[in-house]
Amino acid sequence: MVESLLNIGWWVGVVLIVIGFVALVKGADWLVDGASAVAKRFGISDLVIGLTVVAFGTSMPEFVVNMVSVAEGTTDLAITNILGSNIINTFVILGVTALVYPVVSQKRSREFDIPLSIIAGILVFAAVALSTLNTPVAVLDFAENADEFKGIRRAGGVVLLLFFCYFLYNTLRHAKDHPEEQEPAENTAKNMSVGKAVLLICVGLIGLVAGGELIVKSAVDIATRMGVSEAVIGLTVVALGTSLPELATSVIAATKHNSDIALGNVIGSNIFNVFFVLGVSATVRPLPAYEGIELDAWMAAVGSILVWLFVMTNKEREIKRWGGAILLLVYAAYLTYRLMNV
Repeated sequence: MVESLLNIGWWVGVVLIVIGFVALVKGADWLVDGASAVAKRFGISDLVIGLTVVAFGTSMPEFVVNMVSVAEGTTDLAITNILGSNIINTFVILGVTALVYPVVSQKRSREFDIPLSIIAGILVFAAVALSTLNTPVAVLDFAENADEFKGIRRAGGVVLLLFFCYFLYNTLRHAKDHPEEQEPAENTAKNMSVGKAVLLICVGLIGLVAGGELIVKSAVDIATRMGVSEAVIGLTVVALGTSLPELATSVIAATKHNSDIALGNVIGSNIFNVFFVLGVSATVRPLPAYEGIELDAWMAAVGSILVWLFVMTNKEREIKRWGGAILLLVYAAYLTYRLMNV
């Protein structure tokens, strides 16, 4: 069905991508609402729901796109979707948000979350660099040419997942030790019947899978028709689309002078994307490197480094408007360079 429609013209691919993003975002919303209602029925606290169900739900668009990409063999999209999303999250979303209203940071973000997001970008770079070494872990890739493989091996995916487990454990422990810092999860579906909650979960999953399928197939078709690589489409169109929920949430929070929410959402999303989504993707199927992956990984790390510097160099511990402008200018320079060297 998707393939026959794409044969009509490239513009159909654009329409299908938009439809895919709508299905993806709504599917994630319904899944979170249904899962939160079920969790509430089992007596799970708002705090735990917010740190697990809701947090996982916000990373569902990236996760589903990656799983479909891995299944389809379009692994360039699997990596660029994550690195591109993290780069856009940091440079564009925080940049725009800071221009609207200075972005305030919390102590935990400065001391734990932001440093961990820096490590995430460095780990992706290291995973690719070390993959070319002839080491015993190559056998984990289950491939005849495993020793010649360059990219993120299964062993690299496992390492990322271990970091994710540490992050999740630390976050839950911190939340338990400092309940005064936490806000209850917004759970509008807590009085929902079990039947309706299960229906929302099922419909949400269908929306996620259908949306992911539309996005991946359409993105590959557009890349082919335009003569550009899947990596470029992943870094731009797909990454921006999967980051739209964070962009909307952060800008709305800034207009209400609640910009500290924006920083937590963005950095938390970046950590989830690399350690969980990319970790699972590489564990399921080794992800070959593409041209420019080292630069993209470093940009993901540099974005978090700039954010940390911006919040640590003023007594208010916030990203000023000038910091937001710098983030946007750096992203513009990076994107121009990437597009001119495809």
